[in-house]
Amino acid sequence: MVINMKYNKVIPAIFKERKNRFIATVTLSGSDETVHVKNTGRCKELLVKGCKVWLSVSDNPLRKTKYDLICSEKPRVNQPPLLINLDSQIPNDAAEQWLRTAPLFSKTAVIRREYTYGNSRFDFYIEDGDRKAFLEVKGVTLEKGGVASFPDAPTERGIKHLNELIGCISEGYEAYVLFVIQMKEITSFTPNDETHKEFGDALRLANASGVKIIAMDCIITPDSIVIDKEVPVVL
Repeated sequence: MVINMKYNKVIPAIFKERKNRFIATVTLSGSDETVHVKNTGRCKELLVKGCKVWLSVSDNPLRKTKYDLICSEKPRVNQPPLLINLDSQIPNDAAEQWLRTAPLFSKTAVIRREYTYGNSRFDFYIEDGDRKAFLEVKGVTLEKGGVASFPDAPTERGIKHLNELIGCISEGYEAYVLFVIQMKEITSFTPNDETHKEFGDALRLANASGVKIIAMDCIITPDSIVIDKEVPVVL
């Protein structure tokens, strides 16, 4: 559970192996423990055997696993490990907090989550006076040499979202994609054409069609995440 973008209780562990998209084994207090991975992406460069990870402790006695794996220290050559939050559920919460304080909209803007429009369901719908906008959020955990990129696996769903946002532009709405980079020390953001060029092409088309592309880094601690500064988007 997260309150004000802060996990209630977090403890360190050592990553051992990933059983499947949802389950991993870690070493905790000298014993193996099965934990839930809060990110179904590949995360191969993050979940490396022997790396330090952080677990959120659940207070739900009915759960099959007591712990959620939410954060990892990514090993780097001749540099300290990079702390990365990999909880795929947290970017939308962080985005809502950011939207209510960022200069993108006024403080009186009405912000709604999980908003259905036509056959589409968007992460956010914002009304601010005469302005009406849709915004989609994408969490980013992939980093190489200080450059963050998305996606880390092919995403037809991501392409669908971009095409839907283009449709909103044609109907007179504002449209945004917010890439929440779940780490610091990032110099730029770019679509991951190597993994899914079709998504990169769709993002470039969305940009050319008037969809605003925003990438923000985050201040990360093992038990918290806060959206911090905008980083350049290189398309």
